[in-house]
Amino acid sequence: MFSQKNIQLIRWAVIITSFIIVASILWNTYDFFQKFKNEERAKMEILAGAFERFSTSDLNADFSLEDKIISKNHNIPMIITNEKDSITEWANLDSIKSYKKQYLLKQLDIMKNQNDPIVVSHKKGNIQQFIYYRDSDLLTKLKYYPVALVLILVLFASVIYLFFKSNKVAEQNKLWTGMAKETAHQIGTPLSSLMGWIEILRIENTDENTIVEIEKDVDRLQIIADRFSKIGSNPVLKKHNIVETTKNSFHYVQSRSSKQIDFKFKSIKEEIFVQLNIQLYSWVIENLVKNAIDAMEGKGKISLSIIDNSKEVSIKITDNGKGIPKNLHHKIFTPGFTTKKRGWGLGLSLAKRIIEEYHNGKIIVQKSEIGKGTTFLITLKNSL
Repeated sequence: MFSQKNIQLIRWAVIITSFIIVASILWNTYDFFQKFKNEERAKMEILAGAFERFSTSDLNADFSLEDKIISKNHNIPMIITNEKDSITEWANLDSIKSYKKQYLLKQLDIMKNQNDPIVVSHKKGNIQQFIYYRDSDLLTKLKYYPVALVLILVLFASVIYLFFKSNKVAEQNKLWTGMAKETAHQIGTPLSSLMGWIEILRIENTDENTIVEIEKDVDRLQIIADRFSKIGSNPVLKKHNIVETTKNSFHYVQSRSSKQIDFKFKSIKEEIFVQLNIQLYSWVIENLVKNAIDAMEGKGKISLSIIDNSKEVSIKITDNGKGIPKNLHHKIFTPGFTTKKRGWGLGLSLAKRIIEEYHNGKIIVQKSEIGKGTTFLITLKNSL
């Protein structure tokens, strides 16, 4: 079996070799194109020489070679002009369109831009003509061949990049999923023991209020364990009132937070129904609110508002904390990325996965200013 390091080396070797091959093809194509273009130029210069001999030689001279040279030009479009730049002759152009003056003038402009003219000097009468020509159809097609190769190279590089990126993401997801399930398993064992101890406390006639508070915390731990166990599997979504669910999660964090934080919850409607997995969605809300508390360092304002936009529901969580630099707005959702001294950097990446993959919604940093605060926006589809 190959080690991970060897696999990476093989991947890079394949990429580098592929780029070298494509670069070599591009260079050879360009070199061939230039040689072919020079050959066409040489042919046109020979053609110009044939025209010159026609005008300067004796009428009884043998013109068979010149006539053959001129008649053999079947593939290079050309236009001959006089000293006043008026068109006198043309060849290898569209046989129908060439009867239109505008077409000939347009072709002449193309030829002037592509190649320098070849001067034909007629000694008799001291007259000059100019042969303009453009690349043959074959050379034109060859000219775009490198462009096609570059596009193929870009496509090839994009496919490789997406392949490696998807592999990396898949490996990360597998790691986080495994860790989440193992965490759920590890929490489950002491939970069972705690529930047993609660029953023992009841038998020992311990104060009921104390037992109720302990049960609340044990139930909370059970919810957390259930949340971890659902990571990596397809959670069941049911129609729930998102206002009530969000309010419960918001108030749960509020009840366990500093009194120096001002919590505000706002929703015009009391009932808005959305397809939810309550346990996972509540986790997202709690995680975002706790992050806001951390950003404010235990003192400030947090507001949560729910807006019903008929087809979708928007949940905005705003704080007046430290803010997030603009270049980190996307990075904060990457697994393992964190700006905190403690933590694994899983909270926001899991929140994004829960909202976007499990609930087909969207979560973004809507706005953030350093020293002024941050607003997270969650968008979910309405249940019709």
